[in-house]
Amino acid sequence: MAQKREIPYIWVTWLTKLLVGEHSCEWAGWFRSNHLNSSFNKIPTTFDAAEWQLNHTTLLNNAREDLENSGWTVFTEHQNAFRLRGSSAILGGKPDLVAVSNNKGIILDVKTGQPLPSHHVQVLLYMYAVPKALRQYSGVTFEGRVVYPNHLDRIPGNGVDSNFVNNFSELIRRLASVYPARRVPSSLECSFCNITKIDCPDRIESQKEGLEETGDF
Repeated sequence: MAQKREIPYIWVTWLTKLLVGEHSCEWAGWFRSNHLNSSFNKIPTTFDAAEWQLNHTTLLNNAREDLENSGWTVFTEHQNAFRLRGSSAILGGKPDLVAVSNNKGIILDVKTGQPLPSHHVQVLLYMYAVPKALRQYSGVTFEGRVVYPNHLDRIPGNGVDSNFVNNFSELIRRLASVYPARRVPSSLECSFCNITKIDCPDRIESQKEGLEETGDF
């Protein structure tokens, strides 16, 4: 049986797709936030992690070398892990790359797939949390970047405005609530979710795609 956390813990990537409407089921985020990851069964993944890791690491190393050659001091992945405690939950994350030069900084994330709005939101969340959670970056003014295989998107620091902060803060409070969020099962979202029917009886199991001859057109 899934074991409750003492304090809700929310990983940045559980917020991003919900914030921009790419996903709608807040219940999945609520469940993960309120239960220990090791305490519940999960759907086995068919994701090719080895190929992804190879492509991701290549892009990340290229970005790091470009910044270091330009005089930036660069920190990668585990060096950037943070836990930011708020009044309702702990927000955790790990930017791919943080670069600093005097009081200026860059937070960069690498994506191997197609561009999505949630990628920008992920970096904006890092831009908000990193200088608050990691003392060494206090007072640093950050901009953001998302690196794709064929191009780079820049994210200005003024994207972390009061409207953005209010929106993600409200979502965090909903996911951290003692009351379960509303389930919004769909074949698309459920196919990306690893929570089983044991904990989510409304889960829609994936079906083989096919065509049925039922139309009159």
